[in-house]
Amino acid sequence: MTTDTELEKAEYTEKITQVLDLVEGMSLLEASQLVKAFEEKFGVSASAAMVAPAGMAPAAGGEAAKEEKTEFDVVLKEVGPNKIQVIKAVRAETALGLKEAKALVDAAPKPIKEGVAKDEAEKIKKALEDAGAVVELA
Repeated sequence: MTTDTELEKAEYTEKITQVLDLVEGMSLLEASQLVKAFEEKFGVSASAAMVAPAGMAPAAGGEAAKEEKTEFDVVLKEVGPNKIQVIKAVRAETALGLKEAKALVDAAPKPIKEGVAKDEAEKIKKALEDAGAVVELA
């Protein structure tokens, strides 16, 4: 009886088997250099694509998945024309000091608060939008 591994090896050509044997004998540094060489030579990236597991696919319509979300991130996208008012709003909603709030506003787009309940996230969003900022809940 043959194992799955033996079946897989039997399906490879001799060249592929030789390459696999060479790669198997490489050190970690050599393998890393090989990856870089492939990226440069063929113009590809070795970074893995972000694919959601089958069980994580959004429900039909997509809205059901959004309704189930219980924690939100409040993200400051743009400051708008009233930077001082936005800094004041950030200070009020986060209890940050003036220097920290200004640095956060200057670094937009940036999360203001992460992992907050929907009610609190909407309250923060409204306060920042009233000050002239563009805010997104993620």
